[in-house]
Amino acid sequence: MGDLLSLAGLFAVAFVAATILPAQSEAALVGLLVVGKQSPLLLILVATAGNVLGSIINWLLGRWIEHYRDRRWFPVGAPALDRATGWYRKWGRWSLLLSWAPLGGDALTVAAGVLREPFWSFLLLVTIAKAGRYCVLAAVTLGLL
Repeated sequence: MGDLLSLAGLFAVAFVAATILPAQSEAALVGLLVVGKQSPLLLILVATAGNVLGSIINWLLGRWIEHYRDRRWFPVGAPALDRATGWYRKWGRWSLLLSWAPLGGDALTVAAGVLREPFWSFLLLVTIAKAGRYCVLAAVTLGLL
């Protein structure tokens, strides 16, 4: 039961971390890797799934931003969204490879929705970025890098 709860907690933290709510999915992943009770691959997959799902929520919010932009709970402030939209217009879908970044990454996922990035390319690039970050973090934690 404890293993399932720790995996569910990792998923939840990774999901929340994809929004602007304060959460440290990296710390949760490192903690579970150090404890060593679960497979590192399983931990990476769970963290990636949660983080990508949170990014999908951001993409959906971006698709309907006209309706929600001024709401207090909206995950990205106007200046951050404007910067991210500028980056996105300049670099296109490839800027989603920076969606893992702690500053501006979440705004890029919202900008992708605002600018109507097709879901399939959004999902592929965000998954590569998020999984890549967790793989590097796990490799460093486990002394593989």
